[in-house]
Formats: sequence, structure tokens, C-alpha cells
Amino acid sequence: MLARYDLAKAAKTLSLAFGPRRNGRAAPSGAQRMDKAGSFGLTGPQDADRAALSGAQGNDQALRPLSMWRYAEVLPGDEPVTLSEGMTPILIADRLGAKLGLRALYVKDEGLNPTGSFKARGLSAAVTRARALGAKALATPTAGNAGGALAAYAAKAGIPAVIVMPAGTPHANVQECMAFGADVRKLDGLISDCGKYVAEHKEREGWFEVTTLKEPYRIEGKKTMGYELWEQFGGALPDVIIYPTGGGVGLVGMCKAFDEMQEMGWIGGARPRMVSVQAAGCAPIVRAFEAGAKASEFFENAATLASGLRVPKAIGDFIILNDIATTHGTAIAATDEEMFAAGRELARLEGIFAAPEGAATVVAAQKLAARGWIKPEESVVLFNTGTGYKYSEAWDQALK
Repeated sequence: MLARYDLAKAAKTLSLAFGPRRNGRAAPSGAQRMDKAGSFGLTGPQDADRAALSGAQGNDQALRPLSMWRYAEVLPGDEPVTLSEGMTPILIADRLGAKLGLRALYVKDEGLNPTGSFKARGLSAAVTRARALGAKALATPTAGNAGGALAAYAAKAGIPAVIVMPAGTPHANVQECMAFGADVRKLDGLISDCGKYVAEHKEREGWFEVTTLKEPYRIEGKKTMGYELWEQFGGALPDVIIYPTGGGVGLVGMCKAFDEMQEMGWIGGARPRMVSVQAAGCAPIVRAFEAGAKASEFFENAATLASGLRVPKAIGDFIILNDIATTHGTAIAATDEEMFAAGRELARLEGIFAAPEGAATVVAAQKLAARGWIKPEESVVLFNTGTGYKYSEAWDQALK
């Protein structure tokens, strides 16, 4: 279930906001890589029959917010429920790149979002639309960060939230959900079991379900990572994007953004090669990719300290696999030991304290560079999807 937009209409104001562009690959400029204020701007509509976009807004970058809502023409057209999510920096990782033999390595640090992860983007968009539709209560299963984000945005919107999570969810996630006033329900099992619980209870308890890909708006928020990359790379895209994949909506969302950009005439048909990295203890996408399958099988006995990767079967697995294939990408696994060792290197060399999911992208880059799959001169963006501060138990164990 994906939202659609009048991209011809959106392109008129978005293109005015961006000015001259070039197609191709490039590196971020000095101003763009670190400074929100140094970036160009953009905003957006939701349905084709919405009110005409403001030409003044499209012409003036300064009027556009320094958040994902700068792309409003390609987001839900309702009054945003926002905590200023998005426009996270692209950081040059020179020291790590030198160690890996990559001359153009970057980290997009999604841990700097409100609630500490990229999940803020999707839940901002989903809660925005849910509020406009008159939802009385919101519910989602979570492995951790999505629950915290829903609880925060539901609190901002004044809507009750029910968060269903595995009993082993990191304490910081449980704590934040409770602080935001959510109804937290813990279950023995995995996120798949929590998903079943929400599906079985939503009708009689009156919940509006905002589970990944069971409503179309979380992907809309997450696709803004793709728009930001294009903006921060000066109207171009990197050669390779490495993304940690649990539910995979970030990867799918960026590919949707690239398709929209092509339809608006901003880019051609070339795409960054999309790399999905998963935990070795829960790697359904990797297994399916290696087998040449179009969908994954349920990964039995899933186990990893990277809670966001503990997703035994993604709802949109067939979309993820298709996006990897059509972009000539690949899928690769990292052990927990490899993740935390790489996380320590990322922290030591670049000053970025990453979630284990983000650290997994370093492992993937290292392995793919060693194989020659990534060439030394290619531009590579690693996505750190969350802050390491929310994984204190896992990091305590890794640092012993």
C-alpha cells in the first residue's frame, strides 16, 4: 500500500525551490555535509485533488522548514505533527574510509532525529494523517524505536497510543514509551508475535493500526531520506547506499523517492546500488537474495542484540528484494560480534556512537570493499539508523 502524488504539480514548486541541478554522482559540498542551514530546501502535497500549492513557498527556500516537511509536496498534505524530524547531517568519514580503503565514505546520522532514530520520520507522517482522519487511538508492534517514536508523536497529537513489544526490548525504549504516556504491553516472543496481537485486538479495542506497510504513510516519511541525500549531494546521488534492514521500509522508501525524482525530471534512470545488511542471527532477506527468491521465508529462532534487525519476516520482503535486484545491489549479514567491533571503530575514528544496526553497515562496507564489489573511488553512504545511547544493555555486554 503506497501513497501516490501529482508529481507534475509537485515538481513545479519543488524545482523552483531547488534551482539549477545536475544529474549524476557527486560529493556533498562543505556547507551541505554538516550544516542544516547550508542545505537547499524543498516541501510538498498529498493527493492530486488537494488545494493548489503556494507559489511563494516554492520560490523561497528560506520559508521551508529545516525538517523533512521541507518536502511537503510529496508528503501528506495535512497540518504536520512534527518534532522537527529529518535533515540529519551527512558526515564525511575520512578516517574510517582510509581504514576500509574507501576515498568517499559518508555516514548519514539518523540517530540525531527526535526520539533518537529514523523511525521519527515515518511516525511523524503516519500520525499526521491519522489525526487528520480522526483516529481515536493508535497501535503498533515494535522492536523498540518505532514504539518510542509513535508514543512521542501520538503525545504531540494528543492521541492515545498502545505499544506492543517483546519482553526483551531495550529498556530505553520501554522507558521512553512510558514517559510519553503510552499503554505499553510486553509479550514473550518476537515482533511478529506482537504484530499478531495488534491485528487480533485492534477491532474490539478501537485502535488505528500503524504497523509498517499496513498503512501507507510511514514509508512516505522515511522516503525523505532519499530526497535529503539528493539535496545534500548537490543534486546528485551516491554510488552505493548501505542500509540496515529489519522491516526494510527505509530502503523501500528511498527507492520510491528516487522513482518520484525521476518522474519529476530531476534524475535519470541510474540508481545507487542498494545494500541490505542484516544480523547473521536474523537474515531472511540475505537468505532469500542468495537463493534468488522473490520473497523470504520466516527466519526461525531469530536472535541478535540489534533489536531493530530482529524481524524474522518483513511484510514488504518482496519489495525489498525487488529494489535490491533492480538497483544491482546486494544483501549481506554481520554477526553481533562484528557489529559491535565495527561500532567501536566508528566511535573511535569518527566520534559517532551508533546503534548496532548502524554499526552493521560498517561491517558490510568492509566486506564489500575487500571483495572489490565497492571500488575505492566510489561514493558510499552508510546509514546509522539510531543512536547507541538507546542500546545501553547491549553496549554494556559488548564492552566487557
